[in-house]
Amino acid sequence: MKSPSNIMRQSSLTKLGSMINTAVNKRTGNGDIQWCFSQVKGTLEDDVTEADIISCVEFNHDGDLLATGDKGGRVVIFQRDPISKNSIPRRGEYNVYSTFQSHEPEFDYLKSLEIEEKINKIRWLKRKNPAHFLLSTNDKTIKLWKVSERDKRVEGYNTKEENGTIRDPACITALRVPTIKPMELMVEASPRRIFANAHTYHINSISVNSDQETYLSADDLRINLWHLEITDQSFNIVDIKPTNMEELTEVITAAEFHPAECNVLVYSSSKGTIRLCDMRSAALCDQHSKLFEEPEDPTNRSFFSEIISSISDVKLSNSGRYMISRDYLSVKVWDLQMETKPIECYPVHEYLRSKLCSLYENDCIFDKFECCWSGNDSAIMTGSYNNFFRVFDRTTKRDLTLEAARDIAKPKTLLKPRKVCTGGKRKKDEISVDCLDFNKKILHTAWHPSENVVAVAATNNLFLFQDKL
Repeated sequence: MKSPSNIMRQSSLTKLGSMINTAVNKRTGNGDIQWCFSQVKGTLEDDVTEADIISCVEFNHDGDLLATGDKGGRVVIFQRDPISKNSIPRRGEYNVYSTFQSHEPEFDYLKSLEIEEKINKIRWLKRKNPAHFLLSTNDKTIKLWKVSERDKRVEGYNTKEENGTIRDPACITALRVPTIKPMELMVEASPRRIFANAHTYHINSISVNSDQETYLSADDLRINLWHLEITDQSFNIVDIKPTNMEELTEVITAAEFHPAECNVLVYSSSKGTIRLCDMRSAALCDQHSKLFEEPEDPTNRSFFSEIISSISDVKLSNSGRYMISRDYLSVKVWDLQMETKPIECYPVHEYLRSKLCSLYENDCIFDKFECCWSGNDSAIMTGSYNNFFRVFDRTTKRDLTLEAARDIAKPKTLLKPRKVCTGGKRKKDEISVDCLDFNKKILHTAWHPSENVVAVAATNNLFLFQDKL
């Protein structure tokens, strides 16, 4: 059995690839969903470098901006096209807004350890002025970035030339009033805070508090609380590190603040449990307020049970009443008022249960799939293999499997729902479970906060789809 630290491993993440696919979703009479391709930017490349693989995707709070991070340490921000936003019906088309290098590779000389530049998470702060702010993190260092626009320049300085060189005071014979003139729009990204040296283990989560003044960062064994204005001090609020590391039985896999209550946070573990903590009860939240855990079904008990029960992602709903957790084979919906079992459970790729042995051998069983809520909490989305991603409608209980594939790169090309066949005989539109490509996986997804626009990261490509109203 592999160690808990291996369970925490995240597969290679990374660069915002070269392409945007915008698609429009159609609902047919029977309630099924079809997708058609609308737009592509960039090129579809066969040769993908590791630095180009997308590692995180995140909409800002109004959905006008979409940020992606990659294994090369870069952050690319897309802005919604104003024409598509104001058109009727509205379209979800995004253009490149800003690109900057967020993190560089580092080396810890004390531990002889290389620190990768890959971006593990991006989180937006709510907008308070014309500038935008976001947090990005790699394994060790968190940075606060300010993204601002500049479309004016000042001319006519007295003491320096237009190129910035200082003028000889002896040559200054008159005073003049500098003038402000328009210039071509420039988007600047500048680091405003750097939060470092607080985590011994790799950071897997960051979450901005609802008070917009503090945020948390979580690694395998600890969760720290930061103030956005203080970089040299953080408070350890959760510590599950045992005195003797040989007694280590679980690690933290994800953590998130409640969307409305600034004192409440949840974190998940590799043992399949979710703990809810109230920071008002104690400075150190080692004693949880609630423990969400589903009893294991004895009939499904196997050598791989502990590994596949590890929760790779947990997300609280926008209303704050529910949360979803993603383990290897399923997505579960929990009511915060009921700890004993989830209220809903959606199998993502149950057909892989018979393939767990081979998935263990090729390390795919340790892949960390994310999940996300729709803006009104009525639907859930998560990824799978073969560039498949699943959408579950909580109201109608319908589920849909779609593929983010390059063969849709023609305008108005319809995306047909995909089905996986487990038996010997398969139908025309089905794909055999033995033909799935496990190197193509949808690990990172995001849903627009108010519209049915979704972003899906497929290796180095970013697909955007829209539900046509």
